[in-house]
Amino acid sequence: MKIQHVHLSIIKMPLKSPFANALETVTERESIILEVIDHDGVAGYGEVVAFSTPWYTEETVKTCYHLLKDVLIPIVLDRAIEHPKEISERFQAVRGNPMAKAGIETAIWDLYAKRKNLPLWKLIGGTRESVLSGVVVGTHDSKSALNQIEQFMLEGYDRVKVKIKPGHDYDFLQLIRTHYPYLSLMADANSSYTLNDLPLLKSLDRFNLLMIEQPLAVDDIVEHAALQKQMQTPICLDESIVTYHDAESAIRLGSMGVLNIKIGRVGGLWNAIQLHNLCLKHSIPVWCGGMIEFGISRAFNIALATLEGFTIPGDISSSNRFWEKDIITPEVHVRKGKIQAPMQAGIGFNINKKQLIAATIYSEKIVKRGLQ
Repeated sequence: MKIQHVHLSIIKMPLKSPFANALETVTERESIILEVIDHDGVAGYGEVVAFSTPWYTEETVKTCYHLLKDVLIPIVLDRAIEHPKEISERFQAVRGNPMAKAGIETAIWDLYAKRKNLPLWKLIGGTRESVLSGVVVGTHDSKSALNQIEQFMLEGYDRVKVKIKPGHDYDFLQLIRTHYPYLSLMADANSSYTLNDLPLLKSLDRFNLLMIEQPLAVDDIVEHAALQKQMQTPICLDESIVTYHDAESAIRLGSMGVLNIKIGRVGGLWNAIQLHNLCLKHSIPVWCGGMIEFGISRAFNIALATLEGFTIPGDISSSNRFWEKDIITPEVHVRKGKIQAPMQAGIGFNINKKQLIAATIYSEKIVKRGLQ
């Protein structure tokens, strides 16, 4: 594949309702959409999932745009590409910035799958034609949380994740368990606790949680290992695992019982596949985390979640969970707790150009010899 140019679009859309966690309340979503065009005019699409401010990781929309325009895209345009896995190898000279890397790498995967005339999920070795779907309750208001859970269950979701933080944990989970004793429930702490909170965290074992996600520091695997030894509830790592080496170290230490794999957080689809393979080898369940994405990233999550090791429902909800109208067509729909893997080549969805243009606040075309 010879990439002729890359079209970058910064888009912004309001969420249907605010999404709150221990670190931030998101009311509108900004993102970067990438369109890569090859010498035959075939287009592939990717999405950068960094946020506008660095509350989840150090990356932001602005830092990713700079890295893409000035560093990463020139590397991609430098020479022809035989296989998308080459992109991760080329980017090794650039430290960090996994979300920027994932944005362009995923677009090349879409292009490659289209040129092979295969659905992306089949190309990467997916084993299931539908994926299990979970959903996140993005509020700290107890009444609102119960109402959301009721609605989500009516819509067919069979796994619910709630956000907890100090002062909003034990009683909140007890309330949910009282109303929904058999609900497949997990709690995400967004690194808001320390080992000083060990008694409180151990007390959450009584709620039979599917897992507790990232309870301790974002860059820690040592204290998580100590915590896991004290808890019955499986610990799921998220922010702590960025590289393959991170995951290998966490496995050796016994820091996690589950891994949340996010394509953006780990630097691309190829890296996500390698992490899946590692966890499958060590019998560690994995699931696909969400980033309040638009439809392009959501489509990649669907493809990833068709791999054998993704046995836990991921944060892959319907498009209308966050958006009045998504930027893909058809939109993603959850039916009876599942999403069907698309059969169309590439990511399996078309781009709603009208909606994409309406949401675009800035765009730029980058070609091999400069800008247009």
